[in-house]
Amino acid sequence: MARPPKWRRVDREPAVTYFKPRGIPLRALDEVVLTVEGLEALRLSDIEEMDQGAAALRMGISRQTFGRILTTARKTVSAAVVKGMGLRIEGGNYILSRRAHPDVGGEAS
Repeated sequence: MARPPKWRRVDREPAVTYFKPRGIPLRALDEVVLTVEGLEALRLSDIEEMDQGAAALRMGISRQTFGRILTTARKTVSAAVVKGMGLRIEGGNYILSRRAHPDVGGEAS
């Protein structure tokens, strides 16, 4: 029996969940899906400039798992940009971290 996937912590739900190339109708696009935890991995690594160990700790996963998520996310975004595909951000195995919810005992970030 396969081990159930571990929930990954993300700070917030994505504000934007779809990107598409300009000038191409949505019905004419192929699309790829970026998971919410993939978006969080990109944010922590590329925007916040955290090293993989610190980012993995923040998401509650191992460094190796973080690396796999980040590699997959980068390939997904690259494919969308290079091939002119729509990019849908949804799904995955994630929970919102307590940092994002000051009303449940964490501090807002």
